[in-house]
Amino acid sequence: MKLAGRCIEKDGKGYVSLIPEEPEDMWHAFNLICEGDSVRASTVRKVQNQTATGSSTSSKVRTTLTIAIETIDFDTQACMLRLKGRNTEENQYVKMGAYHTIDLEVNRKFTLLKPEWDSISLERVDQACDPTQHAEIAAVVMQEGLANICLVTSCMTIVRAKIEQAIPRKRKGHAQQHEKGLQRFFESVLQSILRHVNFDVVKCVLIASPGFVKDQFMEYLVQQASKTDNKVLIDNRSKFLLVHASSGFKHSLREVLADPAVISKMADTKAAGEVKAMETFYTILQTEPARAFYGPAHVEKANAAQAVETLLISDNLFRIQDVAQRKKYVALVDSVRENGGEVKIFSSLHVSGEQLAQLTGVAAILRFPMPELEDEEEEEVEEAAGGESSSGANIKVNE
Repeated sequence: MKLAGRCIEKDGKGYVSLIPEEPEDMWHAFNLICEGDSVRASTVRKVQNQTATGSSTSSKVRTTLTIAIETIDFDTQACMLRLKGRNTEENQYVKMGAYHTIDLEVNRKFTLLKPEWDSISLERVDQACDPTQHAEIAAVVMQEGLANICLVTSCMTIVRAKIEQAIPRKRKGHAQQHEKGLQRFFESVLQSILRHVNFDVVKCVLIASPGFVKDQFMEYLVQQASKTDNKVLIDNRSKFLLVHASSGFKHSLREVLADPAVISKMADTKAAGEVKAMETFYTILQTEPARAFYGPAHVEKANAAQAVETLLISDNLFRIQDVAQRKKYVALVDSVRENGGEVKIFSSLHVSGEQLAQLTGVAAILRFPMPELEDEEEEEVEEAAGGESSSGANIKVNE
């Protein structure tokens, strides 16, 4: 993402002009734009023209519109962002208040106007415009007959291809059919890697599977590379890393990224920091439960006591439509930072972000144990259980 202009006043009101340079930048734009904001961008509008004879013709014209956003639609696979809203500035082709849909395009400037730019939004702009944030990893999570080719960027995990093929079972005297099916499957996976992985950008290609499937595939890849004299594969052979995975499904990527060998390879990426933080949280939750809590109520109480060492929070919470709720989470992040704590904002498109979303989207590792929070939780559970049993007693009486 390229920053083309920025003007933010002391009260937080202002605009930022940005030029998306690659599909992933649309994800940053999706996180920045909220309902109620305004966007000014070049767009195409169908216009009706009436001739002197009374007949009408329609033509498409390119014009610049400013719309107040009402609907935001993001396609994660195609990385396309569509914004719908009412026109707020005079235009020769579009009336004031008329609806229009703008498709944000790569390499075409747009200006985002907000009534208030909070710290999270400004941080997102800085992150999107920082070229060092784009270290990438490719991952092939596979098992016999199933493979997912994924790209792990600083902000999202994208499944570029899913390959499913039926492979005949290995039977006594019929092993040849199994081998042929496996070779066809490996060839499909190899072609998909060559099609979707840009070896000029990718630092590491993870091949993960249960058992020996990964080793068999790597052997096939090396043979094919030398057989066809494929220089791309030969020159980048050192980038391939074999890792164990429990299955060939996308969710297995979480355990793959937590592997120490993988962490050292992707040490300078944001994704690695998220995975490590999540692993640390779960470890502390098991060994010292009074130092690890999740859920807004517990995390806010811990923050009030200045006890939060690391805050884990999902970027989903900054996209909610309730402005008061959104401001509450922004204030929580600012407060933790002011108290010397570390904040990890998880991308909801990463496997670690999906994991955090299952824990309400907010969790914290504390500097010191707070057993009183545990006691409160137990009391709440007991009260809820008591309420259920008493309601059960009422039912029996009524019967």
